[in-house]
Amino acid sequence: MFTSQGPSVRELAVQALSSVERGYDLLAPKFDHTPFRTPDRMLDAVEETLAAREGSFGSGLDLCCGTGAAIGMLRRLCRERVTGVDLSAGMLAGAARAYPDERVDFVRADALALPPVLGDAYDLAVSFGAFGHFLPADRPALFAGVHAALRPGGLFAFPIGAPIPPRHPAWWALAGFDAAMRVRNALWRPPFVMYYRTFPLGAVRADLEAAGFTVETAPLEHFGRLPSGAPRWRLVLARKAAP
Repeated sequence: MFTSQGPSVRELAVQALSSVERGYDLLAPKFDHTPFRTPDRMLDAVEETLAAREGSFGSGLDLCCGTGAAIGMLRRLCRERVTGVDLSAGMLAGAARAYPDERVDFVRADALALPPVLGDAYDLAVSFGAFGHFLPADRPALFAGVHAALRPGGLFAFPIGAPIPPRHPAWWALAGFDAAMRVRNALWRPPFVMYYRTFPLGAVRADLEAAGFTVETAPLEHFGRLPSGAPRWRLVLARKAAP
């Protein structure tokens, strides 16, 4: 899973026993050499789907941007300002080094409390691989913040995978990881919130609609379909109402 340039087992253990912010500060220098970085295949699929459906956008926001994997995609899709937001100063430093572009800026902020300066300023918001860091009770605040950051008619887009059936080995692997994290957080402080099975599409859609979005999904055909015909991955498209 990890390259020789990636973190050691010891480094991962230290990260896992830290807070989310401190853990990612520690991981930042080697983050792009881990499987946690959003794959280019996913970024390309989302970019192509958005470009085909929407064309281009004005300004773009990458929520929980990490080291900036999606910034290049946003620069191509957006004609104006692109902003990356993350809680980790270490991750933002890596992103800033990767994109020393006057059209790109980075803001250190908690996604659950976005600063007012970001309000009503963006036409497109995206997020990749970060939702496991938010408990279901956090989603109303998370989605309300994104809604406030978008201009009327703006779009919040993110991929979501099909449910994994319990008969699949991956279901047991993820369930085991989530159980281990719950035990870790019950016994150790500060907590490290990271769960893989707390973001089901039905509940997410309901919370997005409660925040004021209209929601549809588009299949990411790049990843094929299940035997049932359902797409393996969908792109959630949550739109803020136009005036």
